[in-house]
Amino acid sequence: MSAKAEHYDVIRKPVITEKATMASDANAVVFEVAIDANKPQIKEAVEALFNVKVKAVNTTITKGKVKRFRGQLGSRKDVKKAYVTLEEGNTIDVTTGL
Repeated sequence: MSAKAEHYDVIRKPVITEKATMASDANAVVFEVAIDANKPQIKEAVEALFNVKVKAVNTTITKGKVKRFRGQLGSRKDVKKAYVTLEEGNTIDVTTGL
């Protein structure tokens, strides 16, 4: 499988937080993905880009918070995260980049 431009549109960036680091102990990696991406698309993109076998994909949508910017009310974008569980023996090192 080759990495196509669509795959980069589906997967935005890895999420590096305390919770994401704990998920890596369970052989899972967390990515920020396009809001309209579905689970089969995410699975295909991760397998193509990182050359690994994906066991399962769980997704969650975090609603954007309302924040003030220079006194004006503004709202952050909604963010979709994908918790990608990998098959045994497969790893992705998100700290090195693509």
